[in-house]
Amino acid sequence: MAKRMTKKEKERVERVLALLDREYGTDYRCYLNHETPWQLLIATILSAQCTDARVNIVTKDLFVKYPDLEDFAKAELTELEQDIKSTGFYHNKAKNIIACSKRLVEHYGGEVPSEMEELTTLAGVGRKTANVIRGNIFHEASIVVDTHVKRISKKLHFTVEDDPEKIEYELMRVLPKDHWIIYNIHIITLGRTICTARNPKCGECFLREECPSAVF
Repeated sequence: MAKRMTKKEKERVERVLALLDREYGTDYRCYLNHETPWQLLIATILSAQCTDARVNIVTKDLFVKYPDLEDFAKAELTELEQDIKSTGFYHNKAKNIIACSKRLVEHYGGEVPSEMEELTTLAGVGRKTANVIRGNIFHEASIVVDTHVKRISKKLHFTVEDDPEKIEYELMRVLPKDHWIIYNIHIITLGRTICTARNPKCGECFLREECPSAVF
């Protein structure tokens, strides 16, 4: 979608968002189980190239074994690797979790910062992870570009970009700010149930009349 939207394009965006709101509601929902900001941060690091369901299985025991951020900071690397092995890429994830936890303890008093610039200085934290924290913990309007958001936003012609950061900024221009967070939640649900990557059910989709990529 062009940077400057026409009135017709703006109206289509509004219709799409209204249909998403009607179908899924407007309540915020985080798919990663957590009780504290730092638990969500660690869970989000684990979620890279892994399903939220698998991460929730792992963190159920992980957060019992390591009940405090200091426990993660002092964790034995090889042991933590085994604890999170089923999430994939466990060597880098374990290293990043320990380094991230140490920085939070030593530089932030065990508190998770809210600013993008500070969050992205933490090991294993890029813009996607930072936006998850900013949106779910601090309720800062943010757009999380995961695989579902990237794929379906392109199908909807809301973006023409491939780079996640460029998609983030383009969606910030296209979507009204009050829908930045909820859009991600809606699109994840849509991507998991109807607009799946391998077999999209266009004929069943409530957005089919508004989607330029719909195939019947």
